[in-house]
Amino acid sequence: MRFVLVHGGFHGAWCWERLIPELEQRGHSAAAVELPGHGKRIDQDASLEGYRDAVLEVIEPGDILVGHSMGGFVTSMAADAAVDRIRHVVYLAAGLPKEGQTMQAAGADKESMPTIEIIDGGRRMKFRTDAAATAFFYHDCSPEIARWACSRLTPQPLALFVTPISIPRFWRAELPRSLILCRQDRAAGSPAAAEHMAERLGVEPFYMDTSHSPFLSQPAMCAELILEAIRRPPIAPLRPH
Repeated sequence: MRFVLVHGGFHGAWCWERLIPELEQRGHSAAAVELPGHGKRIDQDASLEGYRDAVLEVIEPGDILVGHSMGGFVTSMAADAAVDRIRHVVYLAAGLPKEGQTMQAAGADKESMPTIEIIDGGRRMKFRTDAAATAFFYHDCSPEIARWACSRLTPQPLALFVTPISIPRFWRAELPRSLILCRQDRAAGSPAAAEHMAERLGVEPFYMDTSHSPFLSQPAMCAELILEAIRRPPIAPLRPH
Protein backbone atom coordinates (compact mmCIF):
# COMPACT_ATOMS: atom_id res chain seq x y z
CA MET A 1 0.00 0.00 0.00
CA ARG A 2 1.03 3.60 -0.54
CA PHE A 3 0.43 6.24 2.11
CA VAL A 4 0.29 10.00 1.54
CA LEU A 5 1.16 11.73 4.82
CA VAL A 6 -0.13 15.26 5.46
CA HIS A 7 1.30 17.24 8.38
CA GLY A 8 -0.52 19.63 10.68
CA GLY A 9 -0.03 23.24 11.73
CA PHE A 10 3.48 24.58 12.42
CA HIS A 11 4.98 21.33 11.09
CA GLY A 12 6.37 20.16 7.76
CA ALA A 13 7.06 16.95 5.89
CA TRP A 14 10.01 16.40 8.26
CA CYS A 15 7.68 15.28 11.06
CA TRP A 16 7.09 11.91 9.34
CA GLU A 17 10.77 10.95 9.20
CA ARG A 18 10.46 8.39 12.01
CA LEU A 19 7.19 6.88 10.74
CA ILE A 20 8.09 6.35 7.08
CA PRO A 21 10.80 3.71 7.79
CA GLU A 22 8.34 1.83 9.98
CA LEU A 23 5.81 1.67 7.14
CA GLU A 24 8.55 0.64 4.70
CA GLN A 25 9.76 -2.14 7.01
CA ARG A 26 6.20 -3.51 6.85
CA GLY A 27 6.24 -3.63 3.08
CA HIS A 28 4.57 -0.32 2.22
CA SER A 29 5.62 3.02 0.75
CA ALA A 30 4.88 6.58 1.82
CA ALA A 31 5.10 10.12 0.47
CA ALA A 32 5.22 13.05 2.89
CA VAL A 33 3.58 16.24 1.58
CA GLU A 34 5.13 19.64 2.28
CA LEU A 35 2.32 22.21 2.48
CA PRO A 36 3.01 25.73 1.15
CA GLY A 37 4.04 28.13 3.89
CA HIS A 38 5.64 25.28 5.89
CA GLY A 39 9.00 23.55 6.13
CA LYS A 40 11.07 23.98 2.99
CA ARG A 41 8.17 25.88 1.40
CA ILE A 42 8.11 28.50 4.15
CA ASP A 43 8.43 31.38 1.67
CA GLN A 44 5.38 30.33 -0.37
CA ASP A 45 1.94 31.78 0.22
CA ALA A 46 -0.40 29.52 2.20
CA SER A 47 -4.04 29.04 1.28
CA LEU A 48 -6.61 26.27 1.55
CA GLU A 49 -6.46 25.77 -2.20
CA GLY A 50 -2.67 25.61 -2.07
CA TYR A 51 -2.82 23.08 0.74
CA ARG A 52 -5.29 20.92 -1.19
CA ASP A 53 -3.32 21.14 -4.43
CA ALA A 54 -0.07 20.16 -2.70
CA VAL A 55 -1.72 16.87 -1.76
CA LEU A 56 -3.36 16.38 -5.16
CA GLU A 57 0.02 16.72 -6.86
CA VAL A 58 1.24 13.66 -4.94
CA ILE A 59 -1.83 11.39 -5.01
CA GLU A 60 -1.79 8.24 -7.12
CA PRO A 61 -4.79 5.90 -7.69
CA GLY A 62 -5.39 3.70 -4.66
CA ASP A 63 -3.52 5.87 -2.16
CA ILE A 64 -4.31 6.03 1.55
CA LEU A 65 -4.35 9.55 2.98
CA VAL A 66 -3.14 10.11 6.54
CA GLY A 67 -3.85 13.56 7.96
CA HIS A 68 -2.49 14.71 11.30
CA SER A 69 -4.05 17.56 13.29
CA MET A 70 -4.83 20.38 10.82
CA GLY A 71 -3.88 17.89 8.11
CA GLY A 72 -7.25 16.22 8.64
CA PHE A 73 -8.94 19.26 7.12
CA VAL A 74 -6.48 19.19 4.23
CA THR A 75 -6.88 15.47 3.47
CA SER A 76 -10.66 15.92 3.51
CA MET A 77 -10.38 18.66 0.89
CA ALA A 78 -8.01 16.58 -1.23
CA ALA A 79 -10.29 13.56 -0.99
CA ASP A 80 -13.22 15.73 -2.09
CA ALA A 81 -11.28 16.65 -5.23
CA ALA A 82 -10.07 13.10 -5.94
CA VAL A 83 -12.67 10.69 -4.57
CA ASP A 84 -11.97 8.21 -7.38
CA ARG A 85 -8.27 7.97 -6.48
CA ILE A 86 -8.51 7.50 -2.69
CA ARG A 87 -8.61 4.10 -1.05
CA HIS A 88 -8.93 5.22 2.57
CA VAL A 89 -8.55 8.32 4.78
CA VAL A 90 -6.95 8.05 8.23
CA TYR A 91 -7.52 10.87 10.72
CA LEU A 92 -4.58 10.79 13.13
CA ALA A 93 -5.35 13.09 16.07
CA ALA A 94 -6.86 15.21 13.32
CA GLY A 95 -9.65 17.65 12.60
CA LEU A 96 -12.67 17.14 10.36
CA PRO A 97 -14.36 20.01 8.49
CA LYS A 98 -17.92 21.04 9.13
CA GLU A 99 -19.61 21.70 5.82
CA GLY A 100 -19.50 25.36 4.85
CA GLN A 101 -17.70 26.41 8.03
CA THR A 102 -14.17 27.55 8.76
CA MET A 103 -11.48 25.52 10.49
CA GLN A 104 -11.76 27.94 13.37
CA ALA A 105 -15.48 27.24 13.73
CA ALA A 106 -14.78 23.50 13.52
CA GLY A 107 -12.49 23.68 16.56
CA ALA A 108 -9.04 24.48 15.13
CA ASP A 109 -8.64 27.70 17.13
CA LYS A 110 -5.20 27.97 18.74
CA GLU A 111 -4.42 31.67 18.39
CA SER A 112 -6.10 32.55 21.70
CA MET A 113 -3.76 30.32 23.73
CA PRO A 114 -1.41 32.23 26.07
CA THR A 115 1.57 30.22 24.77
CA ILE A 116 0.96 31.52 21.23
CA GLU A 117 2.30 34.81 19.87
CA ILE A 118 0.75 36.54 16.85
CA ILE A 119 3.42 37.89 14.47
CA ASP A 120 3.84 39.47 11.03
CA GLY A 121 1.08 41.99 11.55
CA GLY A 122 -1.48 39.34 12.43
CA ARG A 123 -0.64 37.08 9.48
CA ARG A 124 0.99 34.21 11.37
CA MET A 125 1.35 32.72 14.85
CA LYS A 126 4.13 30.89 16.65
CA PHE A 127 4.88 29.36 20.03
CA ARG A 128 6.51 31.79 22.43
CA THR A 129 9.09 29.22 23.58
CA ASP A 130 10.33 25.75 22.72
CA ALA A 131 9.21 24.65 26.17
CA ALA A 132 5.65 25.67 25.35
CA ALA A 133 5.75 23.80 22.02
CA THR A 134 7.19 20.72 23.71
CA ALA A 135 4.48 20.73 26.38
CA PHE A 136 1.82 21.06 23.69
CA PHE A 137 3.11 18.62 21.06
CA TYR A 138 5.97 16.46 22.37
CA HIS A 139 5.77 15.92 26.12
CA ASP A 140 6.25 12.14 25.78
CA CYS A 141 9.16 12.38 23.33
CA SER A 142 12.78 12.12 24.37
CA PRO A 143 14.47 15.49 25.01
CA GLU A 144 16.59 14.97 21.90
CA ILE A 145 13.60 14.38 19.63
CA ALA A 146 11.67 17.27 21.19
CA ARG A 147 14.60 19.65 20.58
CA TRP A 148 14.97 18.38 17.02
CA ALA A 149 11.26 18.91 16.32
CA CYS A 150 11.11 22.36 17.92
CA SER A 151 14.05 23.49 15.81
CA ARG A 152 12.03 22.71 12.69
CA LEU A 153 8.70 24.28 13.62
CA THR A 154 7.69 27.27 11.51
CA PRO A 155 5.07 29.98 12.13
CA GLN A 156 1.54 28.97 11.15
CA PRO A 157 -0.33 31.17 8.62
CA LEU A 158 -3.66 32.35 10.04
CA ALA A 159 -5.81 33.46 7.08
CA LEU A 160 -6.82 29.95 6.10
CA PHE A 161 -8.43 29.35 9.52
CA VAL A 162 -11.19 31.80 8.64
CA THR A 163 -11.88 30.52 5.10
CA PRO A 164 -15.03 28.35 4.79
CA ILE A 165 -14.58 24.77 3.61
CA SER A 166 -17.14 23.03 1.38
CA ILE A 167 -16.54 19.39 0.42
CA PRO A 168 -19.85 18.00 -0.92
CA ARG A 169 -18.25 15.17 -2.94
CA PHE A 170 -16.42 13.92 0.14
CA TRP A 171 -19.64 13.61 2.14
CA ARG A 172 -21.44 11.82 -0.70
CA ALA A 173 -18.59 9.44 -1.55
CA GLU A 174 -18.58 7.70 1.85
CA LEU A 175 -14.93 6.76 1.44
CA PRO A 176 -13.50 4.21 3.90
CA ARG A 177 -12.07 6.12 6.85
CA SER A 178 -10.55 5.69 10.30
CA LEU A 179 -9.90 7.77 13.40
CA ILE A 180 -6.92 7.41 15.73
CA LEU A 181 -7.05 9.41 18.97
CA CYS A 182 -4.25 10.04 21.47
CA ARG A 183 -5.10 9.77 25.16
CA GLN A 184 -2.43 12.27 26.26
CA ASP A 185 -3.22 14.74 23.47
CA ARG A 186 -2.92 18.32 24.77
CA ALA A 187 -3.77 19.82 21.38
CA ALA A 188 -7.14 18.12 21.07
CA GLY A 189 -10.43 19.39 22.39
CA SER A 190 -12.50 17.78 25.13
CA PRO A 191 -13.28 14.04 25.23
CA ALA A 192 -16.82 14.97 24.21
CA ALA A 193 -15.44 16.69 21.10
CA ALA A 194 -13.49 13.55 20.20
CA GLU A 195 -16.60 11.42 20.63
CA HIS A 196 -18.56 13.82 18.45
CA MET A 197 -15.94 13.56 15.70
CA ALA A 198 -16.08 9.76 15.82
CA GLU A 199 -19.86 9.98 15.47
CA ARG A 200 -19.55 12.35 12.52
CA LEU A 201 -17.07 10.03 10.82
CA GLY A 202 -19.27 7.04 11.62
CA VAL A 203 -16.37 5.03 13.03
CA GLU A 204 -15.17 3.32 16.17
CA PRO A 205 -11.96 5.17 17.06
CA PHE A 206 -8.61 3.61 17.84
CA TYR A 207 -6.54 4.94 20.74
CA MET A 208 -2.85 5.45 21.46
CA ASP A 209 -1.51 6.37 24.89
CA THR A 210 0.65 9.16 23.53
CA SER A 211 0.91 12.89 23.04
CA HIS A 212 -0.33 14.70 19.94
CA SER A 213 2.72 13.39 18.03
CA PRO A 214 2.71 9.57 18.08
CA PHE A 215 4.72 9.42 14.83
CA LEU A 216 7.63 10.87 16.83
CA SER A 217 7.17 9.35 20.27
CA GLN A 218 5.96 5.87 19.22
CA PRO A 219 6.54 5.48 15.47
CA ALA A 220 6.45 1.68 15.37
CA MET A 221 3.20 1.53 17.32
CA CYS A 222 1.80 4.34 15.18
CA ALA A 223 2.56 2.42 11.98
CA GLU A 224 0.99 -0.75 13.36
CA LEU A 225 -2.17 1.07 14.41
CA ILE A 226 -2.54 2.83 11.06
CA LEU A 227 -2.35 -0.56 9.33
CA GLU A 228 -4.89 -2.01 11.75
CA ALA A 229 -7.19 0.99 11.41
CA ILE A 230 -7.55 0.71 7.64
CA ARG A 231 -8.92 -2.82 8.07
CA ARG A 232 -11.87 -1.67 10.21
CA PRO A 233 -14.87 -0.49 8.17
CA PRO A 234 -17.11 2.44 9.19
CA ILE A 235 -20.20 1.64 11.23
CA ALA A 236 -22.40 4.60 10.22
CA PRO A 237 -22.68 7.25 7.48
CA LEU A 238 -20.65 10.45 7.41
CA ARG A 239 -22.25 13.53 8.96
CA PRO A 240 -21.33 16.92 7.43
CA HIS A 241 -22.15 18.82 10.66
